Amino acid sequence: AGLVLSVTAIGDALPEQIVRRSGAQKGDILCATGDLGAAYLGLQVLLREKEAFKANPDMQPNLEDYQYLVGRQLRPQARMDIIHDLRDLGVVPTSMMDISDGLASEIMHLSRASGVGIVIYEKNLPYTEELNRVAVDEFKIDPITCVLNGGEDYELVFTVKQADHDKIKNHPDINLIGYVADADREQIMVTKGEQIVPLKAQGWDHLK
Repeated sequence: AGLVLSVTAIGDALPEQIVRRSGAQKGDILCATGDLGAAYLGLQVLLREKEAFKANPDMQPNLEDYQYLVGRQLRPQARMDIIHDLRDLGVVPTSMMDISDGLASEIMHLSRASGVGIVIYEKNLPYTEELNRVAVDEFKIDPITCVLNGGEDYELVFTVKQADHDKIKNHPDINLIGYVADADREQIMVTKGEQIVPLKAQGWDHLK
């Protein structure tokens, strides 16, 4: 038997303050906050230590060198600071979602809801050097896989008009990762080698 908690949050807002996932328009800039993939890799560290403990119950978990990654998994933070910063900068996003199921999955949701295509650049995807090191050296995982499909980062992905570029370009926690294109472009990534690859969502599907 287990415990299940279901929470419903209800609030209100002025119509002009509501940002939906369906408002992205061709030419908009695609942005993501913070760094991505750390929560997923933190989970992999925890699962590895769990297996080691099961094999040897006398062993203590070795988490000292993974405080940030594990913390991102266990203590996610809602990015209300970004919402307040955008308001102070006078920027109203045209669309927005939180990144709970992985960046690729959320981009596809946003793209389809808005009826547009989205292009992202691998070189602009935000992740830490720690994630890169642990993913490659310890888990033999491509860090971009963590970024695109990891999930549970609870950062924000959103679009803004090109006219707002100068307002956000120097924000330390807002990364400009791509742009909104025609619908026939679908959802693609331009790799560091200038190859074009389709995005594939491997995140959680709530309808399955």
